[in-house]
Amino acid sequence: MTESAHSAPHSELDLENRLIKFLHIKTHDHDTSLRDLHPADFADQFEELTKDQREEFLSTSPELISPEILAELEDEVVEDILPLLSHDQIAEALTELDNDDATQIFEEIETQQREEILEALEPTDRAKLEASLAFDDETIGRLMQREFVAAPPFWTVGDTIDHMRATGEDLPDLFYNIWVIDTKFHPLGFIPVSRLMRMPRATTLREMMNDQIITIAQDMDQEEAAYIFEKYHLISAPVLDSDGRISGIMTVDDIIDIIQDENKEDMLALAGVTDAGLTDTALSTVKSRAPWLFINLLTAIVASLVIARFDYTIQEIVQLAILMPIVASMGGNAGTQALAVVVRSLAERDLTPQTTWRAIRREAVAAAINGLVFAVALAFIAYIWFGRFDIAQVAFIAMVINHFFAGLAGILVPLGLKKLGQDPAVSSSVFVTTVTDVVGFLAFLGFAALMLL
Repeated sequence: MTESAHSAPHSELDLENRLIKFLHIKTHDHDTSLRDLHPADFADQFEELTKDQREEFLSTSPELISPEILAELEDEVVEDILPLLSHDQIAEALTELDNDDATQIFEEIETQQREEILEALEPTDRAKLEASLAFDDETIGRLMQREFVAAPPFWTVGDTIDHMRATGEDLPDLFYNIWVIDTKFHPLGFIPVSRLMRMPRATTLREMMNDQIITIAQDMDQEEAAYIFEKYHLISAPVLDSDGRISGIMTVDDIIDIIQDENKEDMLALAGVTDAGLTDTALSTVKSRAPWLFINLLTAIVASLVIARFDYTIQEIVQLAILMPIVASMGGNAGTQALAVVVRSLAERDLTPQTTWRAIRREAVAAAINGLVFAVALAFIAYIWFGRFDIAQVAFIAMVINHFFAGLAGILVPLGLKKLGQDPAVSSSVFVTTVTDVVGFLAFLGFAALMLL
């Protein structure tokens, strides 16, 4: 904590001036208040502060962190600053925000602090929050928005508009559809708000509703829900409980966050790392990456054992040691290319039982053609370099074989892991790299031993 954190409170204007200067916030209007900034812009600037700097400003004026700003901050920053805010301020934020945002914030609260904050909430808000937390992480029941607008089919446009005006603050901040329901809260259809506003007041909802509803189950994984939104071009979709009743909705803004999170997770998983957040230390980063590096060490030892088996071949023909890494490296890159394409196809549900074999044939043929092309190139280089046709032949054969097996490994490994119920993005790269290294060294040194000695 810095010295200024213990000094007398500053005036709001002085605090805003210091924050604007410190956060490097640039405005065209010098009279612009810090509070006039969009919450997302403020959050971006606030996240650049160090932990001590955040403590300094929040100890002076914690009210600067509005519920909207709290919802925009990264999870690790939220977790960092929640202990600096009062229970009443956190409870107020959980009350004002939509249920899905409130749930995400509540997840970052320390366990010993949760009960006190729950006691500060109104019974209805507390019940909604506890209902969301009853679902598993990354399921739609945990992420859905429990506030939505529903009406019976016999209501008119006028009845619906009057009801929304009378309900006022109880409506969600942003919604796109009016859900038409029966007496048991089963969805019958939906009406976009834009269509509702264009129709005469006397028109009933049954006359104008669209009955082709795409629904989502409460226990559905968030990645599956994102796929449904993308496939059917949805703006919002009702979430149904086990009895088929609407219990909440998912909106496109939340789905965009899910898609970004899933894409980032897959990209990092392919590299065998986790996200390095703003508050992560070097030690925590080492702990998250070391296990995968250890696995890579073991697989590298397996490849080295293959080399050791043919050490006499390398001793007799030293030129092999120069060409050997080229064959293995080219195979590794070919396998990685196929792997990236297949993992993306699996995430987008493009690979079905009908298309899988076609994809396998495509990757095998493409790998064989690439292998032939680059085998010719490597054989030519080897012949020019060493002046030996037999070494060029070995390089040619090994390059074709390694490329072919690399292409097959790039598609069969993730498909196999998917079949076993594992995430292909997490561990495929280790197995593919092992296959390309072992096959590359085995083919190159094996044919060298047969043809040259």
